[in-house]
Amino acid sequence: MRTQVAVIGAGPAGLLLSYLLHSEGVEAVVLEARDREYVRQRVRAGVCEQPTVELLTEIGLGDRLVREGLPHEGFSLRFDGQDHRIALTELTGRSITVYGQQEIVKDLVDAHERQGLPLEFEVSDVAVSDVDTSRPVVRYVDAAGVSQVLECDAIVGCDGFHGVSRPSIPDGGLQFFEREYPFAWLGVLAQTPPSHEELIYTHHPRGFALHSMRSPEITRLYLQVDPGEDLSAWSDDRIWSELSLRLAVDGEFTLREGPILDKGITPMRSFVAEPMRHGRLFLAGDAAHIVPPTGAKGMNLAVADVRVLSRALVSLAKGDPTPADAYSDTCLRRVWRAEHFSWFMTTMLHTDPGADAFARRLQLSQLRYTASSRAAATSVAENYVGLPFGG
Repeated sequence: MRTQVAVIGAGPAGLLLSYLLHSEGVEAVVLEARDREYVRQRVRAGVCEQPTVELLTEIGLGDRLVREGLPHEGFSLRFDGQDHRIALTELTGRSITVYGQQEIVKDLVDAHERQGLPLEFEVSDVAVSDVDTSRPVVRYVDAAGVSQVLECDAIVGCDGFHGVSRPSIPDGGLQFFEREYPFAWLGVLAQTPPSHEELIYTHHPRGFALHSMRSPEITRLYLQVDPGEDLSAWSDDRIWSELSLRLAVDGEFTLREGPILDKGITPMRSFVAEPMRHGRLFLAGDAAHIVPPTGAKGMNLAVADVRVLSRALVSLAKGDPTPADAYSDTCLRRVWRAEHFSWFMTTMLHTDPGADAFARRLQLSQLRYTASSRAAATSVAENYVGLPFGG
């Protein structure tokens, strides 16, 4: 088989890249290891930066997002038993929209199927080769068990942190920057209306807590736990009790409880691979970088990557390699800004079990400054609503 671009991974990055390329007349084939329903249903991030919303709307995929998404003009920052609002729109003129990543994936899968764009699920044994040539190759076994060879002009790895794309780059071809954090998130999806109209980020002596939502009927909540925590030790009653304790303020606040539909523990990591390209193999999204979820940047960084990359690959197809050569440097400027912001939010809000009294006082000082200074709040708001994509 022959195509112009082979895209490995049918998450939001891979699907959006394919859609953008086809809209510009560049052929692409998307390969995904999981089955169609798993891809459509897996629960991931839920905060869309304004540039993400604008892009999806611009390319005709924003109808359901605009109709069902939940626009937010601020979020709450809680500590010392008090609630402090970061007024995103007042400070920046922009906002964020809560719309689950899986909903964006559904919109993209449906768009591919409506237009008959190549999208293969349940592939296996994916192998990448010849990336140092102008004709790289992807070998895989399709859903019917038939071995396939896909020749192309470029390969894009959108297959996440544990995918096959990044390890396909020869030793010495990448430099890694990584930090692991001494805590994790216990996340739950609950069938109950949100208890607050906006997100709540809470710093508490017992650990961080986050109140978020997915819809007017579904709430998403998180608790800071130890990375080695046993999920079976957390009954529904224990989860609700701990959430109520950490989210409480001195004023009036009642946490709405309901059936827990899903729960899991996620470790916290910062990771960047440089450069985001080797020959004709390009990396995008989690294949190239990971941020702790505190800053709500992961999916939005993936969208920013493929917006830049789609333009670069269109130019490459027309014989101009300059934007492709600049892809990594262009994206890494935004990536490192998001890495810093995510680290800042994570270290400001979480309780570090190894921190001494001096570090804890510094942390509280930063929280108080962020809540009381318009300049500090504006910096947080500007990063939170999303910086321009660039490129």
